[in-house]
Amino acid sequence: MSTDPQQDWQHWHEQREAAVSSSHGPLSLTGTHWLADHPEGRIPAVPGEWREDGDEVVLTADAGDAITVDGKPFAGTVRLTADHPPIHESRVESAGRRLVVLRREGLWAVRDFDPGSEARRSFAGIEATPYDDRWVVPGVFRPYEETRSVRVENADGRERGLGLAGELTFDLHGGEHTLQVAVEDDGSLWAVFADATSGRDSYRFRFLRPEAPAADGSVTVDFNRALLPPCAFADHFICPFPPPGNTLDTAVPAGERRLNAS
Repeated sequence: MSTDPQQDWQHWHEQREAAVSSSHGPLSLTGTHWLADHPEGRIPAVPGEWREDGDEVVLTADAGDAITVDGKPFAGTVRLTADHPPIHESRVESAGRRLVVLRREGLWAVRDFDPGSEARRSFAGIEATPYDDRWVVPGVFRPYEETRSVRVENADGRERGLGLAGELTFDLHGGEHTLQVAVEDDGSLWAVFADATSGRDSYRFRFLRPEAPAADGSVTVDFNRALLPPCAFADHFICPFPPPGNTLDTAVPAGERRLNAS
């Protein structure tokens, strides 16, 4: 990183636009197909036959399905478990599309990432506010004794559990604010939040990903790097809405705001 925060932010912004518009980035998601909705095993426009079997998904295909598994042409039956990022390393592919196995709260789905998606072709960039150091403030993370799970609505209209590990407190516009956050595997924090701009001057909610707190809980909160959630790029993601208490009563016109009009 350079010593110029503005330059660092510009580099981050350019990397973000490149990542979301990459071949199998979020703009390429054309469907999330829950197998419970297709008990016969056939998903419209998705090759192969997909059936759930306990802790695995069974994929059956013939040569005409033009499927590869682990990079090799596939015909027969294979048992699959849930894929993990990055998308381009998922096991099943068909004509450049990645068919990604997903599991949420015991339910299985197949996601179709198509580099030829309309959203990817029409992408015109992310509208983001230029860097401003007034949106970088000190914060304190206080972990809960035990991780909590709250039920929140998701972008697909269903309620699911959201795990929360503690609270992040900081001062903004002369007032103290608190966000409930999760802790990622690498120790960094993740918050789903809304503010007074949400649904008007910015997308209806956004993500914030501060780096791992220091041993004393201190952490830098940088709203210049507020992120659009995946569901801002494609309707087929199931992003969680902010949990109760994570809607700030002040405006945060910083970071990523919405997609540029194409």
